[in-house]
Amino acid sequence: MRGHGTSHGAATIVSAFATGKGAAFGIDLTTTADVVLEEGTGIEVVIDGAPDESPALAEECARAVLERYAGGREHHVRIVTRSDIPVSRGLKSSSAAANAIIAAMLDALDVEYDELEAVRLGARAAVRAGVSVTGAFDDACAARFGGVFLTDNTSDSVLARDVMQDLAVFIHVPERKIRKSSLPLERIAAVRGMVEVAFRLAEEGDYLRALTLNGLCHSAVLGLDADIAVRRCRAARWPPG
Repeated sequence: MRGHGTSHGAATIVSAFATGKGAAFGIDLTTTADVVLEEGTGIEVVIDGAPDESPALAEECARAVLERYAGGREHHVRIVTRSDIPVSRGLKSSSAAANAIIAAMLDALDVEYDELEAVRLGARAAVRAGVSVTGAFDDACAARFGGVFLTDNTSDSVLARDVMQDLAVFIHVPERKIRKSSLPLERIAAVRGMVEVAFRLAEEGDYLRALTLNGLCHSAVLGLDADIAVRRCRAARWPPG
C-alpha cells in the first residue's frame, strides 16, 4: 500500500512558548512524504537532502497512525520525505513534516479521518519526538490549512482562524540552527507580559504589529540579531504610527 502527503511551511505571528497560546500563518514552501506499507514490522525513514536529521519524528508519526487507524495490524513502513523548508530556522519544518507524514500514512491505509484530528496527532507526535515543546498546534494548523490560526496549544484547540491578505514574504534564513532542546525557557518566560500584548494584537487582527513585537521580544531573549528585521521595517515604514 502506498500513500502520499503534502504540507506547506508556516511562520510565527506569536510564539506559544511563554503563554501556551500561539499564532501562525502559512507560507508557500512545501514538504512531501511518500509512504509504502508492506507486511512485516519496523520503520525505515529517508529524509532526502538531510540524511543527518533524526528520524524520530517520522517514526512517532507512523506509530501514532498505526496505533489509531490500522486496526491492530502490523506493517513495515518506509517513509521518504522531501522538503524545500530550511530545518530549524523557524519556518515550521517539523510541523510540515509531521502533517505530510500523517497524511501519507492515512492515504496508504485508505481510511476516513478528521483533518483537524490528524493535525493534532502530528502535534502530539512532535512532543514525543522531542522536536517541539508545546506541540506547536498553531504552526501545524497554519502549515496544513494555510491562512492564520490562533490556538491554545495546551489543549490543541483552535481559538480563531482568518485569511491574511496576500503578501510577499521576505525570509532571512540564518546560518545557525535553533533546536528546541536548546531554548532558554526561563528567559522566554521573562517576556510573557509582552507576548500577551502581542497575542491580543493578533486577536484584534493586527497581525503585522503582533509578529513585529513577538519577533523583537524573542530575538532579545534568544540573543539573535534583529538588525535585518529592523532595517526592513524602516525600509517599508512598518508598522506605521
